[in-house]
Amino acid sequence: MKAGISVEQRLEERVKELTCLYNVSSAIRKHSGSVTSTLTEICQITKQAWLYSEDAVVELQLKDYNISTGDIPVRTVTQQNNIIIFGEESGVLIVHYNAEKYTKAHFLDEEQKLLHKLAIEISEFFERQETQKKEEHLKRIAERNDRLSILGEITAGIAHELNTPLGNILGFAELIASNSQNPQIEKDATKIIKSAIFSREVVKKLMFFACEMPQDKKAIQIRPVILQALALLGPNFEKANVNHRFHIDNPELEAQLDSIQFTQVLFNLLINAIYISPPKSTISITITSSEKLFILEITDEGPGISPDLKAKIFEPFFTTKPIGEGAGLGLSVVHGIIKGHKGEIAVYDNDEAGAIFQVQLPLKY
Repeated sequence: MKAGISVEQRLEERVKELTCLYNVSSAIRKHSGSVTSTLTEICQITKQAWLYSEDAVVELQLKDYNISTGDIPVRTVTQQNNIIIFGEESGVLIVHYNAEKYTKAHFLDEEQKLLHKLAIEISEFFERQETQKKEEHLKRIAERNDRLSILGEITAGIAHELNTPLGNILGFAELIASNSQNPQIEKDATKIIKSAIFSREVVKKLMFFACEMPQDKKAIQIRPVILQALALLGPNFEKANVNHRFHIDNPELEAQLDSIQFTQVLFNLLINAIYISPPKSTISITITSSEKLFILEITDEGPGISPDLKAKIFEPFFTTKPIGEGAGLGLSVVHGIIKGHKGEIAVYDNDEAGAIFQVQLPLKY
């Protein structure tokens, strides 16, 4: 049996409910700070709408948020309503009374209906926040793609302009080195040759980044390409005192790839992993596949990547290496190659330590 209240009290409760809905809507409309502060304000407003508000404790459990208006008694009687976010049950809004003093009969049917309306208000508020985050993320991606497109055009022009003089420098330096009998001249010419070769490699990366390198996609087996890359990088692993472990769920797996560009992806990701890996650690290379795509994961045990850097690591010319040790193009090249293969690349935190670079590529086009 419900707690007996007079007609006047019911009218007062109805006014409180309407006021509650209005105040919750106002709190949501004026939201400009943190989601936590707005949800906390909603819980406080909700508390005041219940018949025994001085003893009510409102609790909100929603994804990563757990908010209450006070200490929850050990034994309680409750009214609650689930919160549905984008069609999925994502949380619950609960009103508690101390079971030592109250029973279920002290809750009103109107309060349950109000709780349902409040749950809808909260779910719509949260959905708008999630949608806004996604829209902002997509906007940043679009802006980044515009910048990369412009930069790609500029970069392609620079790369073409540099190719000819670098070829001349390299050719004449080699000619001087081969014809000179002076040891000092030979030594200086060798330095020029090494610098020209390094510069030419940078130009090649610029052309990769600018999508100027033609693709030759063929059906190839994945395992041999990775084994070859690991073999070629054997001295790098040995010098850094770093181990590697390779696993593929289907040794016969084939995909339609440009083998040279896929090797470039492997080299860049593995060299970066070796660079930041501590001695005696292990880099894991894992290949899993489904009907339509395969996933390459390269996991290291290094220091990991801070959240503020994750959004920048694929940008051209961004590097954390000392000057002279990297041009900041490696991961940009990787990103461009993966996109050229209609794939995706992302970086995640390793559970224990380090980072995981995950590449998803289609098996066929």
